[in-house]
Amino acid sequence: MTPTAVITNTSQSSNRAGSRITIHSVCRTGWQARYFEKKVTSCLLHIVFRPVPGIDLTNIDEAASIIKHYFPVGKRRRGPEDPGPQPRDLARMGPARLWLLGAGILASVHCQPFPAHGSKSLGGPEAPGRQLSGARPAYHKITPTLTDFALRLYKQLAAETPGNIFFSPVSISSTLALLSLGAQADTPTQILEGLGFNLTEIPEADIHRGFQSLIRTLDLPSSKLEMKVGNSLFLDKQLKPQQHFLDNIREVYGALAFSANFTDSGTTRRQINDYLRKQTYGQVVDCLEEFAQDTLMVLLNYIFFKAKWKHPFNPYQTQKQESFFVDERTSLRVPMMRQKEMHRFLYDHEVACTVLQIEYSGNAQALLILPDPGKMAQVEAALQPETLRKWDQLLLPSLLDLHLPRFSISGTYNLEEILPRIGLTNLFTLEADLSGITGQLNRTVSRVSHKAAVDMSERGTEAAAASGLLSQPQSLNTTSAPHAHFNRPFLVLLWEVTTQSLLFLGKVVNPAAG
Repeated sequence: MTPTAVITNTSQSSNRAGSRITIHSVCRTGWQARYFEKKVTSCLLHIVFRPVPGIDLTNIDEAASIIKHYFPVGKRRRGPEDPGPQPRDLARMGPARLWLLGAGILASVHCQPFPAHGSKSLGGPEAPGRQLSGARPAYHKITPTLTDFALRLYKQLAAETPGNIFFSPVSISSTLALLSLGAQADTPTQILEGLGFNLTEIPEADIHRGFQSLIRTLDLPSSKLEMKVGNSLFLDKQLKPQQHFLDNIREVYGALAFSANFTDSGTTRRQINDYLRKQTYGQVVDCLEEFAQDTLMVLLNYIFFKAKWKHPFNPYQTQKQESFFVDERTSLRVPMMRQKEMHRFLYDHEVACTVLQIEYSGNAQALLILPDPGKMAQVEAALQPETLRKWDQLLLPSLLDLHLPRFSISGTYNLEEILPRIGLTNLFTLEADLSGITGQLNRTVSRVSHKAAVDMSERGTEAAAASGLLSQPQSLNTTSAPHAHFNRPFLVLLWEVTTQSLLFLGKVVNPAAG
């Protein structure tokens, strides 16, 4: 398991009433048509800090140097078959009692690593990542549900967002699942059922094992595919988190926890943003806005992805200015990439759309869905897990004349109004019980914010009518390949192949909107 750093402050618990928890989920993908590099690393170190005299750390860089000194990271990393220590109580878990605590990075922190409290390991094949030979990894139990959650959330966002959409369902769902670990009473059930899990069919313990397996698998090093996935908790220095909670979030979700001074909210916000900027290699900046005065915790999830096309676009074939039709009355001139290459492709007459799968080097794929003119709403309504499965079965290799715009889009969402509409009804009210985090009842979630961004570079190509797409794939010996001209709004789904997890989902309405 990738190590985790946990920095906490053991001062007296706060008695501030009505304290708020803010959850932030941030993603960044870098798509480069010519030199596509997928980056996924995880900044997770298994270390817990307690106050001791003599070590004064005023910023996260100094904390990291202490971590590296006491716990050097070797070259060997555990994979799913060797997951390391398991959560000590998943086997006897009733309502989930785990979560990530959030608080600012700031505040002088006197810290020293100390060994984690003895955790009982789940032995045998049921332990996450320790399946019997031929057994399916634990993430297979949760990824179909996460795909359904992604599509439900997309439809809610599309109903309220007329322009570009881009988000990471894996980031949002893992943040909420982690939050359920700090919930009590019926709150964990509501969170997990809001994600779409049927708790009569899959126990809570298996859900968390699935997320553990998923995160660890996505975090495996690859020479062709890079990804950075992380969870961090920032907790006000006056709050005392439950050790049981810290142990579980560290072991199950690889979570980093930090103590900070939320009374100086401006400095804390700047330090969290600086931390996030470093974790995403400068790609996500100034994500967090001003905190509410009574904010005591911030829960942060981020994912950074870069990948290389299996068949790169030739930049010399890029057309600088081509028409992209935002709607019937609006068109833009955008750079368009071009290539004639083998891709899996189909035209769905029933749904009225073209579906194209483009592979990356490594275990990732992009699924691009181009609705017929005026049919975007019809295609969005048809987005169901069974539709995606049908397309995957019917896609066939075809020599394709592909025209695809270069685009850079992002999405920033406050989800506290949208999530209740898909089942998380009480999470943002006083009825939610998050006492598993600090042992205190007066904690509510005030905001769930999410930011994601994607860049697809190497521009080029001429615009052409989408009606040039054919329903039957052509073989290599054809003299005229079918055309796939993405010159109007289309959908983008980015998949990790090994886990069959939908990492990112979006709609490109205006490629130049940024």
